[in-house]
Amino acid sequence: MFRRILTVVMLIAIACSFLSEWPASAETPQDAEAVQFNTGDERIGGLRLGMPEKGVHANIACKPKKSKEVLEAATGEYIQMWKYSGCGIELKMSSGRKGGSKTVASITVSSSGNLVTGRGIRIGSTEAEVLEAYGRYREEDGGSEEGKRFVAGSIYDGMIFDLEDGRVVGIFLGAAAE
Repeated sequence: MFRRILTVVMLIAIACSFLSEWPASAETPQDAEAVQFNTGDERIGGLRLGMPEKGVHANIACKPKKSKEVLEAATGEYIQMWKYSGCGIELKMSSGRKGGSKTVASITVSSSGNLVTGRGIRIGSTEAEVLEAYGRYREEDGGSEEGKRFVAGSIYDGMIFDLEDGRVVGIFLGAAAE
């Protein structure tokens, strides 16, 4: 019995010595997630990544021109581009099988309209407004270029704002690179 108590006391002492060396300012996983851009939470108008095609039809009044479905080697998904020229929207639609139900894999907005991001940015917004809304999520690897492009998150999973003359001229949400 004495050995068990001694073993428990020793284990507690060892644990306490490790905890006393733990830095008080260590970043917790929750803190790290708080500054990461989450494309799953982002919206452009009523559109979001992963949205089923039924939801797309309810959120866009224009009729799409659909490309042929092609197998995307990088993801193993069947991809079809839906262009809504009258609304300035292009969607990359994805399905696990040819002819299957599709979901939104990426969203591109290229003309003014009533589509606004979850943080209030639209075509025509200023670069300063983009920085105020998304500055904390700026890609650190050089994807952003002042006056030309701002990347929130990354080109692999994020939101990209194309800029001209200090204003947003294009918005992309999704994976721009595989």
